[in-house]
Amino acid sequence: MWLLHAKFVVGVTGVVRDEEGRVLLLRHRMWPPGRQWGLPSGFARKGEDFRDTVVREVREETGLDVEVGRLVMLNSGLRTRTEVAFEARLLGGELRLDPFEILDARWCRPDDLPEGVQPVCGPLIRGETTP
Repeated sequence: MWLLHAKFVVGVTGVVRDEEGRVLLLRHRMWPPGRQWGLPSGFARKGEDFRDTVVREVREETGLDVEVGRLVMLNSGLRTRTEVAFEARLLGGELRLDPFEILDARWCRPDDLPEGVQPVCGPLIRGETTP
């Protein structure tokens, strides 16, 4: 069975909001110029619950703690990649950016996103996607 079926990596994203309804956006070092702003994200580890991936990635990239909520996106058909996104709520922590991956971070209102935001982020932030 293993040889006959496709193998996938799973990209997991967190739509992290604070108590004011602002969303956390990160400027990623390794993303293409002009499209570096996006949501906290990373790849799930083997056997890892995707909700745990959100918690881990947000903590690794920003030092912040989050509580994961509902699934807001599930996309497949991207060659060998599947994309998953969850809502998340800020619990606390101190903002400390991972300098290897993240250049900048900011809390943004959904109607005031910076230039260079990844195209998928707007609909996720506005709640226009479905799982």
